Amino acid sequence: MAESSTRTVDRALSLLGIVCDRGSVSLADAARDADLSASTALRLLRTLEAQEFIRREGDGRYTPGARIVQLGALALANESLVSLASDAMRRMVEATGESCYLSIRGAGETALYIAIVEGTHSVRHASWVGRSIPLHGSAAGTVLTGDVDEAGYSIVRQGVESDVTAIAVPVMVGHRIVAALSSVVPSYRIDDEQIARIGELLLTEAGSIIAAPGSAPGSAPGSVPSSAPGGVATSTDAPTSTISPADSTDPRNEELAS
Repeated sequence: MAESSTRTVDRALSLLGIVCDRGSVSLADAARDADLSASTALRLLRTLEAQEFIRREGDGRYTPGARIVQLGALALANESLVSLASDAMRRMVEATGESCYLSIRGAGETALYIAIVEGTHSVRHASWVGRSIPLHGSAAGTVLTGDVDEAGYSIVRQGVESDVTAIAVPVMVGHRIVAALSSVVPSYRIDDEQIARIGELLLTEAGSIIAAPGSAPGSAPGSVPSSAPGGVATSTDAPTSTISPADSTDPRNEELAS
């Protein structure tokens, strides 16, 4: 029985590897590559699909699913995804003055903030690191589902909370989206021209993240590094309000959320 179970796991992992390597594969090709009958391959692929490790598209082909992408992003986080992104995030804040977030797929239909570099304005987005937001209706979530406009980024106004505009772009490894890089801005101080400028800056910085040198060793498996260089708050840091006390009488100094 143990040998049979081990063989089933081996076959399922082989199929998962084939889907991930190819990016998109038919049942017939997957079965052939794994040296399995079509019926056995279909049974195992359905099991992987039920667990969201793969996804069956409308044309019947299989592609990597949300769960495997999430695990890949978490593995990158353990290998210093946050550290790799820290310089890019700091440059975004230096260029815009607005808070910059790094997000990955969370559980179910959510995105998870794993790091922030806070903006320099007195009225700015407070840290939501460690919190989940919906995939649908948020800029980061939209990007993580692969839905971006022709310019390459997603814009959401009054999404998770009102009076906030978020601009997000994908962080890619090859053809895979592993994270979202976003700027979160109070809507009263941003216009279409500034949105386009921030979008272009985000695209440039997102492209630099995975290739960035100097990554630090990761933390324990299943976690995100508890700190990163240059004051980058991560998912193990407690969220705190970032509004300057000097501006506490300003009615706009509420905690903002993307």
